[in-house]
This record gives sequence, structure tokens and C-alpha cells, in this order.
Amino acid sequence: MTIPSPKIAVYGLWHLGSVTAAALAQERFHVCGLDIENEVIANLQQGKPPIFEPGLAELIEEGKRAGFLRFTTDREEALSDADVIWVAFDTPVDDEDRADVAFVQKQLDDAFPFVQSGTTILISSQVPVGFTDDLRRRWQGRDSRKDLAYCYSPENLRLGKALKSFRAEDRIVVGLDGERGRELIQSILSKFCPHLEWMSVKSAEMTKHALNSFLAVSVAMTNEIARICERTGADAKEVERGLKSESRIGRGAYVSPGGPFAGGTLARDLRFLVQLGSERGVATPLLSGALTSNDLHKNWARDAAARMLKEVPAPARVAVLGLTYKPGTDTLRRSEAVNFGLWLAGQGIEVVCHDPVVNQFPDGIAGKLHLTNNLKDAIAGSDLVVVSTGWPVYRETIRPEFLKQNMRRVAVIDQNRYLSAELEGVPGILYVAVGKPGNQTL
Repeated sequence: MTIPSPKIAVYGLWHLGSVTAAALAQERFHVCGLDIENEVIANLQQGKPPIFEPGLAELIEEGKRAGFLRFTTDREEALSDADVIWVAFDTPVDDEDRADVAFVQKQLDDAFPFVQSGTTILISSQVPVGFTDDLRRRWQGRDSRKDLAYCYSPENLRLGKALKSFRAEDRIVVGLDGERGRELIQSILSKFCPHLEWMSVKSAEMTKHALNSFLAVSVAMTNEIARICERTGADAKEVERGLKSESRIGRGAYVSPGGPFAGGTLARDLRFLVQLGSERGVATPLLSGALTSNDLHKNWARDAAARMLKEVPAPARVAVLGLTYKPGTDTLRRSEAVNFGLWLAGQGIEVVCHDPVVNQFPDGIAGKLHLTNNLKDAIAGSDLVVVSTGWPVYRETIRPEFLKQNMRRVAVIDQNRYLSAELEGVPGILYVAVGKPGNQTL
């Protein structure tokens, strides 16, 4: 039996929600995007997503022109005739990467009066295991006559590559208890990936925690090994090759030495699991240790900068290149580059920043760090260049001659070795990277 094309309300329209809504509309689903923030909706109605993502603005405009995508702040308008409510809030995190789950709960509870019996609730927001069951019980307690199906499918977006990662290459994990809603959800998600990995709701929620925690532990372990490499004369990039060529590890493993994990995503799921373990009497020394190790590694760039600038007459000048935590996005959320720049400024160092998509700093930062959209101006007269984000423009532009002509003292910190091919081993350039032999002899 052919299922009529469902009407889908995407609730929450920051990064996850705006990508979800645009991708669904591209597949010719009728989509109503809902958010309570007037400014977010006003911008989306003009084709302006709340966060930069390559191709997203164009896809939103395409969906609107085709008549498959609209936006509103009115819950009744969006939810009253929806077959599926796709919950896509990006769960906020604080400075310690603790998730504000209560925010998502409140948005859902406020929407409940407008949810109609027979609707399927599909949650993709970053929430702890047990959240969906708690929502089911809470809503049944409010009105047991509403017959709803509850489903959880963890988001797997990557900032800067979100439209591609939404169309999952491996599989889409789907949590559903029972058969109610399965055929409907399958008709939607199979448009984006033929392999749906079905499991219970709680198992799907836990899969999200386990996946991100596995990646976080891998990053923390790799950087610990890299720091030992620096002290022993081994090269962590060569060790990386040795690991990835092992069939039990593989080419896609997170074993590249570099900066600490940032942005809040991986740490949020680690903290979910540590908290869940604490509440249920399960010790989590490995997961807790990954957080401690990552916090320790945040000092690597500071220690390297202190060593490299110790002989430089004051005031030293440092250029920080790249502010977003990864290329392809304009968000400064939990940016280690910004934190590093503020630390430098606190040491009395003049800091000039450049990022190809960041045009201004938020309040509280602008008076402490300088920002320019001209790469040459950023490095002019500097004593140290710190490459924080691997934007293509840096690889295209930065060459030994470019640095030697513009810097006062040619020294580079490149945690992830993004410019290794251009700069490593070049006479006259002091080049330092995570896991590179000789760092500690500076």
C-alpha cells in the first residue's frame, strides 16, 4: 500500500532543524518549520539560515520557491495538521558542556496542546537516554486520549558538511518501541539512506552517547600519545599511519594528532554518560578521564606559545588564523581559538584574528581581540602565527615567502599540521605541531 506523502513539522530551527527542514523539502515532503524565535523565522523567510552551512541558504530558497517549505512561529499552524513532528532543537550547552535538557522539555510541553492524536513524534535533539520515554509518560499523564507514536533517531550532522552527512552513507539509527509509526518513518528516512538500523528507543538514544564518546576517547588518547611522542622523538603523524593501516582500526578512525575536541558536541555526550553512571552507581573512569585529558590538552597551544615567545621583546604580536572550531561554519560556540586568543591577550600580547566567514566578535570579545578580514594584515609584523582552523584559503595563500615577507619573526603553531606540506622543514621557519619531534627542545 502506498503511503500518502506525510506533512512534516520540523520543530526547532537552528543548525539541525534548518538542515533537516531543507533536506526534507528537497525530497518534496511538505514541511513547515517551527521556531518560537521571531528573528530566526523572519530570516528564514528571507532565505537566511541562522548559521552558515555550505549550500544551505540555496536549498532553503529552492524549497520555498517549489512550495514545499514554509516557516512560522505559530505552534497551532505548524502542528495541528502534521503527521510527523520532527523535534530538532540543538540542545544548548553551558561553558562546562552540560546540556540544558530542560529547554527542550519546555519547548515540547508548550507545544503539547496543539499536537493531534495520531501524530508521530520523531526526536533528533541531543538528549539523554530515557528522555523519549519520560516525554511519553508525561504527555500520557496530561491527556491519555491522545494516541501518539514516539520515535528517536540521533542526528549525525557535521558542521560544514551537514547537507552531505544528513544523507547518511552508512546507516540511519532509528529507535522505535513496537510497530506503530514504523512504516511512516521508514517512508521518510529511506529517502536519505537505504539502510535503517532499527532498535529500541533507549538503545538508539544510547547509541548517540556511545558514538560521540568513542570518538572523544579516541581523540583524547591520540593526543596523549602525541605528547609522549614529542618527548621520545617519535612522530605522531607516522604513528597515525601505523594505526590507520591496521584493519582493526581503519582509515576513518579519529587518531590524528591535533587540537582538543571542541564545539560542545562530543563533550556533551561524555557528560551525559558520566552523569548517568553517577546516578545509577556505575563508575566511569575511562569516560571521566577523557574529559580530564582533553581539558589538559587545551594547554598544549598555550605552553607552545609561551616557549616560542619567551625571547620576544614586549609587546609580542600573535596572529590567530581561523576562529570557528572547524571549516565550513561560522559559529564561534565553544571556540578554542577564541579562548586561546583571550588567554594570549591576558598575557599582554597583541592578538589579531582572521577567519574568512567571521565578520564580528560577540559582545565582550571585540574590545580584547582585533579582527581583520585581510589575511596579510593579520600576519603583518607578527612574531607568531597560530593556525587554528583549516580553512582552504590558508593552504592556498600561506607560503614560506609570504610569511618571511610579512612577519617580524617567522614562527608557526599548527596543531593539526594543516600547513605541514608547505611549511614543515623549511629553513628559517620555526614550525611546531602536536606530536612533532623536537617541540620540547624549543
